[in-house]
Amino acid sequence: MMSNLSKFCTCKDHACPLHPTNHSSGCSPCVADNLKNNEIPSCFFNKVDPDYPGPGYTFEDFARLVMEHQK
Repeated sequence: MMSNLSKFCTCKDHACPLHPTNHSSGCSPCVADNLKNNEIPSCFFNKVDPDYPGPGYTFEDFARLVMEHQK
């Protein structure tokens, strides 16, 4: 289902059941799950740092990552 992969998708977790290559609904299930859990999809983190190691994907983690990369 590689045709479901958005041109901008940078998610490396192909084992995730929400990854666009594992179903026919594109990015919507991933975004919906992240919003339900007060998190941000990994593609946003990958835009700032392609090697983002974690620890998490919360709004706070993203804000911290952005601030660190602006220094």
